[in-house]
Amino acid sequence: MTRRWFAMSAIGRDRPGIVADLAELIYECDCNLEDSRMTILGSEFAVLLLCSGTGDDLERRLSTGCKRLEWEKRLTVFFRPLEEALPSIELPAGTALECVVTGVDKAGIVARVARTVADEGATVTDLHSELRPEPNTGTPMYTMRMKLVVPTTRDARALREALEAVAAELRVDLSV
Repeated sequence: MTRRWFAMSAIGRDRPGIVADLAELIYECDCNLEDSRMTILGSEFAVLLLCSGTGDDLERRLSTGCKRLEWEKRLTVFFRPLEEALPSIELPAGTALECVVTGVDKAGIVARVARTVADEGATVTDLHSELRPEPNTGTPMYTMRMKLVVPTTRDARALREALEAVAAELRVDLSV
């Protein structure tokens, strides 16, 4: 039988057992959990995962299981089949960088930095951000960590310079 791949996302109010509920669904459908990212965002728990399995009725079984989780566990679940027989797990060739931006929270930090990365031809492979009050003053401080790959055909120094210019305009600290 041919192995099929599915991308799945889920979100729901954070509570004990969400990971177990999703893992059991995947197990009950005779699927394998290939890759995942799970985190708490505010009061919500969010999941993005890749699973695979075999069987003529696999998509139906996953669909039924997702609807059950939505009804019984109050999760919003979305899944879709992937067209590729085997998803590519290779990162683009190039220079790997990590970019950390920290500063007083303001609108546009992620948008401006992400646009600069895209305009310089780099790929974001992972992004994590958080907003926390500064311990002494309570001022909202924003931190974003991005993992990037700059293709071998592009200049990593040019990206660094462009990011430094954006950081100066936004008045945030940046390290690459």
